[in-house]
Amino acid sequence: MLKVGVLGAGHLGKIHLKCLSNLPDNYELVGFFDANTEVAQAVAQEMNLKSFPTIQELIDAVDVVDIVTPTLNHFDCATIALKNCKHIFIEKPITETPDQAKQLMKLTEEAGVLAQVGHVERFNPAFVATAKFIDNPMFIETHRLAEFNPRGTDVPVVLDLMIHDIDVVLSSVKSNIKKISASGVAVVSDTPDIASARIEFDNGCVANLTASRISLKNMRKTRIFQKDAYITIDFLDKTSELVRMKNEVDESDPFAMIMDLGNGKKKQIYFEQPEALKTNAIQEELRSFSEAINKKAPVNVSLEDGYRALDVAHQILEKINFNLKVIA
Repeated sequence: MLKVGVLGAGHLGKIHLKCLSNLPDNYELVGFFDANTEVAQAVAQEMNLKSFPTIQELIDAVDVVDIVTPTLNHFDCATIALKNCKHIFIEKPITETPDQAKQLMKLTEEAGVLAQVGHVERFNPAFVATAKFIDNPMFIETHRLAEFNPRGTDVPVVLDLMIHDIDVVLSSVKSNIKKISASGVAVVSDTPDIASARIEFDNGCVANLTASRISLKNMRKTRIFQKDAYITIDFLDKTSELVRMKNEVDESDPFAMIMDLGNGKKKQIYFEQPEALKTNAIQEELRSFSEAINKKAPVNVSLEDGYRALDVAHQILEKINFNLKVIA
């Protein structure tokens, strides 16, 4: 049984603690550490868990360290854990800078342990249900909008929200990036609160990403277009729809939707709603990590994946900052 401890007991940290407590067949939840003593005492009492007085004491007591601290602390916490040869699960974004992410990749290899990044949308039931249908997408459009919440404004919206969709896009498009363009503006905080990015790939695919944390409503939708198929994924409602066109036409079916393309060519349209399992995405990513450790198998979301998403996010921020300077 893998012994696990959590670093950080804030909003997301508490969610991780609850998810880990729901995985008794995968982990033994030893306890947690939080630098805020008031928060630590409250969570320890509320969840009947041990609060460790120092990071080192928690690390010494576990096999797996679940890092759910603010992003600014990710690198330092992960470095301590890796130098103690502990497996790490680290929330997104992986680190503050791409260079830090590269250093963690090297430390992980030297320690001979496994590490997984918390890009949770990979485990969203709607994405899991449709992933097998994604085949060489050529146009992707994402909208991730959220009502304003002071929590998370310590980083730009690109690192807070858009990075989810950056990871989904990079995991879906099997091609190198050719060009990135972006714009954004800080409205209520000191960093961009709304941003739009366009990623062009060598194979011709284009992805348009929009993220906002000053919206009047929440939205997390992705639309994927590829040859003879259109896929829509609602990450918020955990639903998806697949529209496919096939050359085989059944004209005997009076209810069949047939598109006449002219020149004697026809295609039949099929609508499908892939069944999405009712699972908790955070719980599933933590479960998958334990299985990778026990089976000595590759993790679902590697540090390299986390690095790539972070690197693209920083390129987007550079484009935004450049455009803002030009306007000024």
